Amino acid sequence: MAKAFQDFKYLTFDVVGTLIDFEGGLKDCLSQIGAEVGVTVDGEAALALYRKARYAPDVGLFPDDLVRVYLQIAPDLNLPSEQRYGERLRNSAKSWKGFADSTDALARLATRYRLIAMTNAQRWAFEYFSMELGSPFYASFTADDTGTEKPDPAFFEKVFAFVESEGNGRGDILHVAQSQYHDIAVSRKLGLTNCWIERRHAQKGYGGTIEPESFTKPDFHFTSMAGLADAVEESKAA
Repeated sequence: MAKAFQDFKYLTFDVVGTLIDFEGGLKDCLSQIGAEVGVTVDGEAALALYRKARYAPDVGLFPDDLVRVYLQIAPDLNLPSEQRYGERLRNSAKSWKGFADSTDALARLATRYRLIAMTNAQRWAFEYFSMELGSPFYASFTADDTGTEKPDPAFFEKVFAFVESEGNGRGDILHVAQSQYHDIAVSRKLGLTNCWIERRHAQKGYGGTIEPESFTKPDFHFTSMAGLADAVEESKAA
């Protein structure tokens, strides 16, 4: 049986895909490039190509790797295979938007918990994401900081060490994420209580996120961050 919301001291968050609408950002940038060269870009098809390219053996750190990804997927989208467009896709991360409910929900949750960001993005991009979200985080861990990416358990171990340095443990953490592959499955294996934010609940497939080998039933399940924040506040009032 899942713990109650009042049992946690920390909420740890996946950022890209859970709080930041990276799929919307990618599709918008590719569509803009397409419009300039007279090509209509199918957003979902672009995400499928992105997903395949992003999880190839020769990937780099995200979002710098978007330059390579663009050059790989551009021919299939009938877009120009030019370095400048790949750099444009990478740099678009600076202006990616948070989901409509992210900033308010984080502000509400921050009154009760210490919020920790856990992102596979590089530090330079995370700083833009954090500002977009209202800079709500108590601490943050990026791919640069950990030297690895989720779902590698070593990423989580860095966070556990930080929490332990404050005299607490993994039992004090509720991990919040949209990716079954990167977060929900591994957090379960590591003994964390988790909360799945099913951002694509109204869409088919996994979009830009790799499909997991099997589905992991989360401890908590919401289709929005607002749903989580509402549930926390309701539990506090009860």
